[in-house]
Amino acid sequence: MFKFSEISDKCVKCGKCIQVCTIHNINSDEVTSPRGFLDLLGAYERGELNLDKNAKNIFESCFLCTNCVDVCPNSLRVDTAIENVRKDLANKYGIAWYKKAFFWLLRHRAIMDFCAKMGYVFQSCAFKIKESTMTPRFSLPMVKKERLFPTAKGKSFLNSHEEFIDNGGEKTIGIFIGCMGNYAYTSIGESLLKIARELKLNVHLMKKQACCGAPAYFTGDFATVEVLAKRNIEYFESLNDKIDAIIIPEATCSAMVKVDYEHFFHDNDEWRERAKEISKKIFLATEYLEKETNLAQILASKGKRLESVTYHDACHARKMQGVYKEPRKLLAQNYDIVEMSDPNECCGFGGVTMQAEKYHLSRAAGQRKAAMVNDTNVKFVSAECSACKMQISNALHIHGSNVKFENPIDLIAANL
Repeated sequence: MFKFSEISDKCVKCGKCIQVCTIHNINSDEVTSPRGFLDLLGAYERGELNLDKNAKNIFESCFLCTNCVDVCPNSLRVDTAIENVRKDLANKYGIAWYKKAFFWLLRHRAIMDFCAKMGYVFQSCAFKIKESTMTPRFSLPMVKKERLFPTAKGKSFLNSHEEFIDNGGEKTIGIFIGCMGNYAYTSIGESLLKIARELKLNVHLMKKQACCGAPAYFTGDFATVEVLAKRNIEYFESLNDKIDAIIIPEATCSAMVKVDYEHFFHDNDEWRERAKEISKKIFLATEYLEKETNLAQILASKGKRLESVTYHDACHARKMQGVYKEPRKLLAQNYDIVEMSDPNECCGFGGVTMQAEKYHLSRAAGQRKAAMVNDTNVKFVSAECSACKMQISNALHIHGSNVKFENPIDLIAANL
């Protein structure tokens, strides 16, 4: 058993976490709060709590936003504890068949490519399509008719280009694109290639990359996480002499590879150290572009645009990686930045279980964020995370807002 007491026993019950907890803002019950979770986890380790269906419902209600970790005086990793109890829940109750199928596909890139092509061909049968988004033609138990989804693309980003792109530069960056960027929001990768050309950075698309494993990690499917994490670590190590950095335009993927791989291998010294070593080359895209290149100066020479932008701080960007100033600095060269009332509040994506089985909680969190965004009267809301893009776009759609979500990489590339 994971040593939950090493985290739960250090909680001093100060209550700072409750004020920022995403689920507690929706369900004001001490049980569904960070210190409530920790009390229950301590009781579970001591044998005083059985993992019954009620406990399962409680532990699956956490959004894993890490707000509590961010404000905790001891930086207690409540998210890691929740992820590990979900593994025990998965072992006891199993994982729903559709999640198993999805996670199996994540292990097999070629079959995922084929399924994405079939989805592109037949998506109009079940969805109404408009401007790269689609809404269901009818409601299903886990797909409400009100929801807005991204469309599948006819060809994935990785399959649209040669593996190595020579831009005549001295440095070569590897691009880890992420599943949603590869199959749905492909413009992010295209924009990143455009920026690399401008900066004369050679690009290695790292076509043997696997899913980062975050969807399985948040659900408790640790067997899938181990396969994907080891595959990526070994692959990154093989490219160590060929690339100067690995940049990721997805906060969740970047946080998983850079931070959570080390947490996942907490009881395996060899793989934990290998994960720590490869993390030194991992950068969130705007972090690398702002700190390691002259992109800000190039953008400044292009002048200001009339459009204004509000920026949402993705949980896995600001709280887990400390990246929030960099995208704002780059965007501010061409756009007016209008801050919403709480850019740090979680948008409510929450992972596969939250989107499928607890959508009412995700919807509630999304509407809070949509109202904040709409009040800014801007044209664009931006965040370096496709999960946030899917969630906030859906929330704005339900809210009736005309604000459009764009990844900062897309907004930056539009000025080149």
